Amino acid sequence: MNSKKLAKIFKALSNENRLEIYLQIVKSNEQSFSTQDECFIIDIISKLSIGAPTISHHLKELSNAELIFTEKRGKFLIAKINEELIEEVCAMLKINEL
Repeated sequence: MNSKKLAKIFKALSNENRLEIYLQIVKSNEQSFSTQDECFIIDIISKLSIGAPTISHHLKELSNAELIFTEKRGKFLIAKINEELIEEVCAMLKINEL
């Protein structure tokens, strides 16, 4: 991973709302084995006091930074964490898993 890509990731996470959305997706992925590490975006909308259009914008930014993958499933939008990217970032920063 180059520094330009790393800067794009950090820029995506530098917005407070975007970071909160990302952390909610991470939390959902960790808690729900039954959903195969998926997060229903409707659950995030109900937990945060952020409008759906704003959440949509932030999801696009997180997706552009390759932090998450999104897919439509019927009328629902689902997000998954890009775990490989997080491992690359940790390796680049030489952070060990806790």
